[in-house]
Amino acid sequence: MAVPVAHAAPGKPTERSKQKALAEAERAGLQQKLTALKKDIGKTESAKEDAADTLAESEAAISDANRALRDLQQEQQDTNSKLTALGTERERLSATVKDQQQQLAQMLRQHYVAGNEDRIKLLLSGDNPNRINRDLQMLSYVSQAQAKLLEGLRASLKAVEDNQAATQNAKDELGEIAQEQLQQKNKLEQEKARRAALLSQLSNKLVAQRKEVGNVERDEQRLGGLVTRLNKLIEEQAAAAAAEKRRQEQLAAARAAAKAKAEAEQRALAKARAAEAERQRLARAAAAREAAARAAAMANAGKSGTIKPQTPAPVTSPAPPVKLDPIDADEPKVAATPAPPEVKEPKEPPAKAADIALAPAAPAGAFASLKGQMRAPVNGRVAAKYGSKRGDGPAWKGVFIKAAEGAEIHAVAGGRVVFAEWLRGFGNLIIVDHGGQYMSIYGNNQSLLKRPGDVVKAGDAIASVGNSGGNEESGLYFELRLRGAAFDPSGWVKF
Repeated sequence: MAVPVAHAAPGKPTERSKQKALAEAERAGLQQKLTALKKDIGKTESAKEDAADTLAESEAAISDANRALRDLQQEQQDTNSKLTALGTERERLSATVKDQQQQLAQMLRQHYVAGNEDRIKLLLSGDNPNRINRDLQMLSYVSQAQAKLLEGLRASLKAVEDNQAATQNAKDELGEIAQEQLQQKNKLEQEKARRAALLSQLSNKLVAQRKEVGNVERDEQRLGGLVTRLNKLIEEQAAAAAAEKRRQEQLAAARAAAKAKAEAEQRALAKARAAEAERQRLARAAAAREAAARAAAMANAGKSGTIKPQTPAPVTSPAPPVKLDPIDADEPKVAATPAPPEVKEPKEPPAKAADIALAPAAPAGAFASLKGQMRAPVNGRVAAKYGSKRGDGPAWKGVFIKAAEGAEIHAVAGGRVVFAEWLRGFGNLIIVDHGGQYMSIYGNNQSLLKRPGDVVKAGDAIASVGNSGGNEESGLYFELRLRGAAFDPSGWVKF
């Protein structure tokens, strides 16, 4: 059975666009905090102009466009896989519907050929009661089979309808992705041309500023201030995450206590009902024995010709009748027991995602246990080592690895991205927190492929190689820090 594909109404938002808007809204709060943190660092610096700042907007835009294109490519692959799975499911559903329709048609044909004999005709036929009973039972089986088959057919048709809607939604999403890819490619080309023009204008000024010792020192101070503020923010959000965990545990304990209390009250209620039923049973048995004794005494008195006066039983006002539900009519009457009070669980609003977005994603000792085992973040040649002199300037606090532009940069260990923005002196910079106050820092990138709050695993691509921030050569500037202080990564990472 061919399944037609319905066309979505023009302008109807897809599930992808709804989820994308929701994700952007969730990231907005965290981004505001990081932007404020970055502005706070800028307030402590002099207003001296830096030639690389002119490139900031263009280099950040190039990074955003490349990340968007990479995300769109992954979405496109996932959506195509989804469409393939939906097509396979549609074929299976079509075969199921066709088979169910054939079974139903055959059943109706057999019913018609059999003379459409119904139950009333059978009952009035005057035939052998055993045969009538057997035929009625058979008709019941047939009716049940028909009902079951119809129900299955309805479910299959509903599944076909859902499949059509999901297929159309996936096709609409592919259309959205293709349109966004075109926009991002155009944006990328424009920003690359803009950056190239700016570089040609600023090349002499950039060279001169790179030679200034004070600029390098200010860059290091800026990065150190950023790391210090990030550590403080991470500690605050780790505390918020711990508080949220305690709150959830308290709510779970309260729910468990409320459930246990309700179950105990139900058991007590059942026990009280059983005791009352037993009391009433014993009372009825005693009354029955007393009535039997009186009857026996009267019978004996009749035989002997003398009747002993009987002491009348005390008259008691009858208890008001208890109206029973039909289902309880054959049950012994039980004194009414009040139902246990409903226990209302405290409802508290969940913590906002932005409040714990930077909480550590790895346990405190995880990073330290990887010492000497981590792979280099990028394939290339180490051009500057930790501690070596920068001409007349301060010593390197990290390593610089020369690598081809656009090459993928990988996280050296699992953790959470806590910063992913352009920073003066380091261009497009990404920082990963590994727990235990360990951080890895990746600078001068062409593109940042992850956003703040993203959880990454060792080996995940997080950026691509470039020379942003006014750097002369294409490569990666890499640091490791503990409690805000840089340390030699050579004993930790296999370069």
